[in-house]
Parts: sequence; C-alpha cells; structure tokens
Amino acid sequence: MVQSIVFAVVALLALGFAYFQFSKVRANILLGKDEEVKGPVAERAKNTLLVAFGQKKMFKRIVPAVLHLMLYVAFVFTQIELIEIFIDGIFGVHRWFLGPLGGMYNFVISTIEVLSILAFVATVIFLIRRNVLFIPRFHKPEMQGWPKLDANLILVFELILLACIFTMNGTDVVLQDQDPDHYRATNFAVSGLLGPVVFGGMDASTLYVLERVGWWGHILMVFVFLNYLPKSKHLHILLAFPNTYFARLKPKGQMLNMPEVMNEVKSMMGLGDPNAPEPDMTAELPEFGADDVTEMSWIDVLGAYSCTECGRCTAVCPANITGKKLSPRKIVMNVRDRAEEIGDKIRSGNTEFAERADEPLSRTNFQDGRNLWDYITREEIHACTTCNACVEACPVLINPLEMINKMRRHEILTEAAGPADWRPLFNSIENQQRAWSVGTSRTEWVKG
Repeated sequence: MVQSIVFAVVALLALGFAYFQFSKVRANILLGKDEEVKGPVAERAKNTLLVAFGQKKMFKRIVPAVLHLMLYVAFVFTQIELIEIFIDGIFGVHRWFLGPLGGMYNFVISTIEVLSILAFVATVIFLIRRNVLFIPRFHKPEMQGWPKLDANLILVFELILLACIFTMNGTDVVLQDQDPDHYRATNFAVSGLLGPVVFGGMDASTLYVLERVGWWGHILMVFVFLNYLPKSKHLHILLAFPNTYFARLKPKGQMLNMPEVMNEVKSMMGLGDPNAPEPDMTAELPEFGADDVTEMSWIDVLGAYSCTECGRCTAVCPANITGKKLSPRKIVMNVRDRAEEIGDKIRSGNTEFAERADEPLSRTNFQDGRNLWDYITREEIHACTTCNACVEACPVLINPLEMINKMRRHEILTEAAGPADWRPLFNSIENQQRAWSVGTSRTEWVKG
C-alpha cells in the first residue's frame, strides 16, 4: 500500500512537471505567425507513416539507419513493459500482464529483451561514433558545448535504463525459486540465461533489494527522460510525427509567394485585376520576410523544435562543403534558441520587454532589442545557393531553406540592404522588370 502511494505521488509530480514543460514548448512554437495547413490529409498521413514511423529517409545512410532502427523499435516495444510497471505500481501487484497474457507473456518480454540487447549494441556504437570516430558533421562549431553533451547524455540514459531492465528481470528469474508465491514462473530469452549467472549466488534479501532497484530505476529513468526531452534535441522522438504531418506539400523548388509583391508585379505588367481598388498610398508599408521568430511561420518553429541535430543538412550543403560559414543545422538550432529566449522573456512578465507598456506581454507586444540577426550572421544567409540539398536530406522534413529565404527577404525588401553585388540586379528588376540593366526597352526586340 505504501509503495502504491509513493508511486502515485512520484508519477503525478513527474507527469505534472512534464506537462508544464511541454506546454512551454507548445507556446514557443505558437510564437510563429499563423499559416494555413494546405493539402490532402491522405498525403499528410502517408508522409507521417513513411517518414516518421517508417523512417524512410534515414535509409539513405544504411549503417546509422539500421542502428537507429534498433533503438527505435526497442523504444516502441518497451512501452508494453512500461504500461505494466504503471499498473503494478498503482495497484501494488507484480507482473499483472502475466495473468491475462499467459504463455504469450514470455514471448512479449523475451522480444523486448532481445530488442534491448540490440539497443545496447546500437547505443555503444553511437557513443563511439560521436566521441571516438571523427565524423565531420558531429564536430561542427554549432555542436560544441551543450549540443555534444546533450547527445551523449541521452545515450547514457539509455544504458542506465537497459541496465535497470535486466536487473529487474534477472533478479526476478532467480527469485522465482525462492519465493514462487510472489514471483511466478517465467521463461525469458535473455534474463532466463543471464539472471542465474549474474545473480544466482545472492541471498533472497539482496535479490529483493536489487529487484526493486531495477524496477524503480526503470520507471524513474523514464520520468527523467520525459522531463529531459523538452530541453533536448531528442524532442524529435515526439515532434517528428506532427512535423512530418504539417510539413508543406509544395514542390521543393517552389518558394512561398508574397501576395503584396505578386500583386504589385502584376499591376506593373498590366496583369492585375482592373476592378481592384486603388492601393492606399498613405498606408504603412508591410514587413516582408522575417527577422525574428514572431515573423516566421509556426510551421518553421515546429521544424526547429523537431530538429534531430543529425547534421545531414549541413553535410550535403555545398556552401558549407566549400568552407563558407553557412550551416543549415545551425540556422534551425538558432531559430529554436531564439524561440526559447522570447518564450522565457514573455513568461517572465517583465514589462521592460513590452512594446506597449499598457498591454500584457505577447507575441505581438514584445520587443527586447534583439532578433535573429543576433544569432545568425548575414554572411551565413548570403552563402546559401537555394539548391534545396538541405531540404532533401532532412530525415523529418524540416525546411531550413524557408527560414533562410524569409531572412533574406527581410534584409532585401524591408531593410533595403544586402550584398553590394546583388543590388544592381534588384534595382534592374524593380525599375526595368529584367535582370540586366541595359539602355533599350524590354520590348524593343519585337519591333521589325
């Protein structure tokens, strides 16, 4: 009874704090501007099934794909044992599923154990890949400090979790001979062999303690993991699914239109709606593009929070490969970091961040004197060739190019800035509706 109460209290505290943290992530994502989700539901569901569930794009690199699949499948199947631990913890029973499942229970737990061994192998290899082998995409400047520690921490958590699973199951197998009334007979594929070897010479009191250490260690590591996710790049475990579902379905080479610019160009070329009202020449000019998270779309911010930091986008970026500063992964990470900064400042309630002091802080009433240019240099943005290699490479359908283009648009159209060698092109397009500035009329060629 006491254990059930303790378990319920710990579970409620852990789940409550996790809910609080995930609600902050949701609020940060919604700092982005509204964008209508377009396209057929069937195609979105297909993307989610193939890319998020099936990890289709991971298999362009077969070795890490197989290793990742080992972890992923083990993670999914282990949830069965996790559900059982919740039932056991709340109702004070032991291996509740053994009753309704009967002989199938051994098969289920044995499957989980075999998958856990594979997950252990994959985890060790991933630790070696990140810390011993020099794989360039794991050693870029943006991966120093917390990102590197974050990647290693989750792998260490995984090893602790696996150790707890086998401690719990292994001691259980040995205790079945000493206390058959409580520890009912099972036949697990891995623990049935390793349990007697590792724990066979121990007395019952020690085994009881170790079994509880494994049981509590398992659930506590799950709670730690759950509350760690919102601060980690491993949030993609959850957000990869909505991100692939809400990803834009437009062709990769197609850029999002700006209606204000499109209508102006149509008017200049005589293609506008003749019945359209005259524009208000006294109206304030609109902001083009984005220089901060609040001007990005919520879909862009969701993508930033879904980033796995795998670096595949940066590894295929021609600008990065040739030594330029641009790293698409860094751009995405910077958008997420800025969203975190804005979200924390809004939640602080500090009125010094309010653009209008008489109104509450919000995404539309916020100004801290900073923006994305404090995270991302103009040199990085200018280096992009808009080749879409990063978009194609992303395993969870994030679009770094959309973020880059929005910052470029703000720089060129709102700030009237940009590299000096770009400006003649823009001036020529604006004044003569063509890329090259020449003295003759654009329609001169049709004469004669």
